[in-house]
Amino acid sequence: MSWTEELYQVYENNCGREFDGEDDMLIPVSHSTAKAQIEVTLRDDGNIINASSVNKEQSTTIIPVTEDSGTRSSGICPMPFADKLVYIGGDYGKYSSGKCKDNSAHFSMYMEQLRKWNESEYSHPAVNAVYKYLEKETLVSDLIEYGILETDEKTGKLKENRKIDGIEQDSSFVRFIVNYSDDFERENRTWLDRTLYDSFISFNQTLFENTQLCYATGKELPVTYKHPAKIRNAGDKAKLISSNDESGFTYRGRFSNKEQAISVGYDFSQKVHKSLSWLISRQGMPFGSMNIIIWASAMQDVDKDLIFKSSDGFMFDDDIDDEPIIPDTEPKHKEILEKMIFGKKESYAPHSKIMIMGVDAATTGRLSVSMYSELESSGFFNNILNWHMDMSWNRFSPKLKQYIFNSFSLYEIINCAFGLEQGGTLTSKPEIVKDNILRLIPCVTEGRSVPYDIVQALFRKASNPLAYEKSYNHRTVLETACGLIKKNNLKRGGITNMAYNPNETDRSYLYGCLLAIADKAESITYDEKDRDSRITNARRYWSSFSSRPYVTWKRIEESLRPYLNKMYGPTRRKYEALLNEVHSKFKNNDYEENTALETSYLLGYHHFMMYMKKDNNKD
Repeated sequence: MSWTEELYQVYENNCGREFDGEDDMLIPVSHSTAKAQIEVTLRDDGNIINASSVNKEQSTTIIPVTEDSGTRSSGICPMPFADKLVYIGGDYGKYSSGKCKDNSAHFSMYMEQLRKWNESEYSHPAVNAVYKYLEKETLVSDLIEYGILETDEKTGKLKENRKIDGIEQDSSFVRFIVNYSDDFERENRTWLDRTLYDSFISFNQTLFENTQLCYATGKELPVTYKHPAKIRNAGDKAKLISSNDESGFTYRGRFSNKEQAISVGYDFSQKVHKSLSWLISRQGMPFGSMNIIIWASAMQDVDKDLIFKSSDGFMFDDDIDDEPIIPDTEPKHKEILEKMIFGKKESYAPHSKIMIMGVDAATTGRLSVSMYSELESSGFFNNILNWHMDMSWNRFSPKLKQYIFNSFSLYEIINCAFGLEQGGTLTSKPEIVKDNILRLIPCVTEGRSVPYDIVQALFRKASNPLAYEKSYNHRTVLETACGLIKKNNLKRGGITNMAYNPNETDRSYLYGCLLAIADKAESITYDEKDRDSRITNARRYWSSFSSRPYVTWKRIEESLRPYLNKMYGPTRRKYEALLNEVHSKFKNNDYEENTALETSYLLGYHHFMMYMKKDNNKD
């Protein structure tokens, strides 16, 4: 379980960071967070000074939790310090009109727990102040007097329909500010007071009576079977480690009880879960119910764009410089990539590691590790460079408004392979994106081959241009398919050239060149305004051409003749010469063979299109 060790180290290395008021603090051990609606200000002698409602944007409150209260879902289980009115309001029963009209059991359990902390050697002035105030049993009446809570004039009970920031007022959560009279410097906002954190952590250790072998550390430690939730967000109930199914099939045939199945130290569990939650809140990438996090062993910033975006996505900002360096050749593309990627690599120590982890919830209560990998930083950056170079393709960049050598983002690959055209854009279902992101990330970071079914899906989509209303969508699919086919060919020795190769004699490649000539020759006879809306015969028969090229090419060639006859003489002779040139390169009986074309025909089509485009520009 190396991921637990790495998360544990994240906690050890970062637990001293200051909280800046946002939801990005590494929560201390034996603490959790809650959303507070009410704030009560006390003097350290236990007398109230003020009460106010809490601004929703500033409501996140760090609170001490015991092993039981940190996982409470039902029953009576008070928090050790800040809690809901039902637990800390001694006069709550006088005013409540809700389900709990008698909170005496809640209040007495809360006060008994607070008393033990206050009387222990680890007590704190804030604990003493809150205990002295709450034992007066005037909290609810004080909040009514300060206008925070409202009562019904007829019944004298709390109004049922009144809410504080969307929470019923009798279910409000209360936190405390304590103004100290001594000269000792401490934070009076108790939820930000590190001395209070340390006080409770020390006190909480005294509540554990037995020790067992911790499977994670190999030491005899206080262990826990109640592991934290709230991993992905404050409302998350899913847990990574759970062993509460004693009546089902959890242990049958393997263990007789949960102690034999797993035993994790309380401190270790707390630090691992706190680190994971902190990393997700800081830098997690959500894909539906799944979150992916990437971090370095020394917590350097890992540029996620290197993994998820195309090369022009991280080479150029949205506000492009007046004269950017354009990767219009493959060597220039590689040069820019190396500078960017290895420039980031220089900030990492030689043997530093980069971790990539995905967590997902299959059910409401269970969280799974959907992927995890550890990579040396040097290998990580080398693999990223190879990924972007291996699939680089001469493709149109909407950002630069020209053709450049560029790679493909993971989202482009997924949307082109599995997406549908909606509102002029290619879109995939969220669950498809989630599933395939997990499959593609190792291709980028570990140098794995792209799954064969993704390449085949792109091949099929690119072979059916009539499925797209917008021609630029088919162009994107075609370019993406070519880039992935090229990368796939690098693994198995197929065609990998970046431009038209006049010496290539591969049957499928040559048929792709013929298709490009027919498509181009017909389209240039159209009026300028019709070129985006009219469909050439080459595109109309494209799908059947890919499966029965010899028979279909005869039909395309016959349909092309009237358009060739329309052309100016030298132009017609130019395209006729191109057709003859390609025809002459077929070997033996390859031209007459009518079996389905290989993926390389798409490379031939795109290569020859770019070849004719450059030739026209030269003329």
